[in-house]
Amino acid sequence: MTAWEDLVTTALLGTDRRPPTTGGACREAPVALLDEAAVATVRRRAGLRPAPAARRPEPAPADPRPALPAAAARRLAMLLSDRPGIAAGGRRGTSPDLMELLPQWLAAANARGFAAPPQVLPALLDAARGRTDLRPAALAFAGPRALWLARLNQDWRFALRAAPGGGAALPGPEDTDGIRQLWQEGLFAERVALLAALRTRAPETARELLAGTWATERAEDRLMFLDSLRTGLAAGDEPFLEQALSDRSRNVRTTAAELLSALPGSALAARMAVRAGACVAVDHTGHGPVIAVEAPPECDPGMERDGVVAKPPTGRGERSWWLGQLVEAAPLSGWPARLGGRSPQEIVALPVADGWQGELHAAWCRAAVRQRDAEWARALLGVPGAPEAGGPGAVSLAERAKLLGTLEGGERAGWVAGFIAAHGLSEAFQLLGVCAVPWSAPLGRSVVDALNIARDAGSYPWSFSGVMGLAERCLDPAEAGRLDALLAIPDEREDASPGAGSYWAEAFQRLVTTLRLRAAMLTELDGRAP
Repeated sequence: MTAWEDLVTTALLGTDRRPPTTGGACREAPVALLDEAAVATVRRRAGLRPAPAARRPEPAPADPRPALPAAAARRLAMLLSDRPGIAAGGRRGTSPDLMELLPQWLAAANARGFAAPPQVLPALLDAARGRTDLRPAALAFAGPRALWLARLNQDWRFALRAAPGGGAALPGPEDTDGIRQLWQEGLFAERVALLAALRTRAPETARELLAGTWATERAEDRLMFLDSLRTGLAAGDEPFLEQALSDRSRNVRTTAAELLSALPGSALAARMAVRAGACVAVDHTGHGPVIAVEAPPECDPGMERDGVVAKPPTGRGERSWWLGQLVEAAPLSGWPARLGGRSPQEIVALPVADGWQGELHAAWCRAAVRQRDAEWARALLGVPGAPEAGGPGAVSLAERAKLLGTLEGGERAGWVAGFIAAHGLSEAFQLLGVCAVPWSAPLGRSVVDALNIARDAGSYPWSFSGVMGLAERCLDPAEAGRLDALLAIPDEREDASPGAGSYWAEAFQRLVTTLRLRAAMLTELDGRAP
């Protein structure tokens, strides 16, 4: 080893500064060094003794699920082998992006309960390694054999981290001794997985388990454990969360306060309602009722204990920052009585004095999302066809997208369809992203009609590429037949972007091809000929 290390040192320093010790004067120093290294390499390899044979791995576990139909298996191999590319000039071309269809294919295969073909597991794990959004569906489809492979390849270790307990079987709900032992002796990932699993089937047991060791847990671990209580959150969790409000970690206190504010009947919610109510009232002294706002003058210790962060972000005023946190945590159900018996729609329609409307409405938006209050969400969303695309007051499109998440899928899609019909697609991308897939027929028609209108108007086509990409993945495949009339290259207007007509034709061709491919995928998974 000493001789080999000398050779390495010579190579690093350079033969001008440290000539090789052997090799003869007839050869140049670099050549002599390489020759000497080659001889040393052969000598080292020849001197190695055979190592003991490694233990053979245990056979992969069986997967009892039914095998994929042959056509669906071929389709999966095709999806996994696709390498998306962009045509010259940034154009997307007319060929579908197969990798973008993989998430839908996996969801459909999992819904039908199929097992993954063993030969595609390496490619499937490679795809999930590169795309975190694929991992839950890919690992569910890959089944137990994916974990077996992950133990043999460092590149696939993410599968073990994503699996409950690192791939180990968690004790059943009746195994109380096993649960307690794993909680007390398990690795952090195993304990998190155990707590999450228990919250889905026995929330009180999970909370009692956490309470038993709470005082001895590290602050960062307490935060992760506390976050798991979001699943199955109920009034029975309030005493434990109230104790967590006194935790020495600010992040833990903030999370506990957020969870308590999501329980409208909690004591914290009542305290926040009193504080917020003292800041907001209806003023009748003018020509009509107006909401008057008086932000809190200070952030006292009681507010801080209940989760109010005293120091505002850069660029925010202290008082408006405190007000937003109070209103966000106060139960929405208490505002009608506080504001003259008005409904949420009537409250939102009231003018707000002194420029506080933006802060107040934004806080109500956050409260509606946190408390999953559909009535307040409808009021803050407003009518989709209203002249202002931003919504009542200062409700932005980003806030509207969050509010839509509180509504039932059909109502959500109908609202977005009405918004697109009134305002077009230029501001609808965020809203479309929260709609269920496949899009309902009214929503799909509104998107296609808006795209057609944009094409006929000679609009800049590349600005709609994001919506086109969503349509390829989200339109109902049955809509493909309605799009055939859009495949021709339209006559270009004088004020249209150069080449826009051919781009639109390519984009619609790609959309139709993708929709028909998605229909074929579902047919193959059902075992029928496409």
